[in-house]
Amino acid sequence: MESSIIQRIGQIAVPIKNVERAIEFYKEVLELPLLFNTENMAFFDCNGQRLLLSLPEKDEFANSSSVIYFQVEDIKKSVEKLIEKGVSFIDQPHVVAKMGNTETWMTFFKDTEGNTHALMCEVQI
Repeated sequence: MESSIIQRIGQIAVPIKNVERAIEFYKEVLELPLLFNTENMAFFDCNGQRLLLSLPEKDEFANSSSVIYFQVEDIKKSVEKLIEKGVSFIDQPHVVAKMGNTETWMTFFKDTEGNTHALMCEVQI
């Protein structure tokens, strides 16, 4: 069997406006481990997936990123913890899908750079 051209995602890039502010949010608020940073970039680990925060090289790359869905164990507790840390949520945790004995819950928030991301949780019912 022939292997696929694409093996896996190497990293996900998120455009930012301020490196220090973004590092503080992703490291201190979201509690992702900082791998390393430069003057224009910061690299985080999200359970084996590398997340790159970067000042855009060109204006055409300065748009908000795709939505990153961060998986959590308990969405309600995670939201409470992040609200305590000053995170602004766009909505309340809600069910988006029911598949057999599993409910998928989501809620959306903004980072300090204006990007929209989400928390997601799969709950056995």
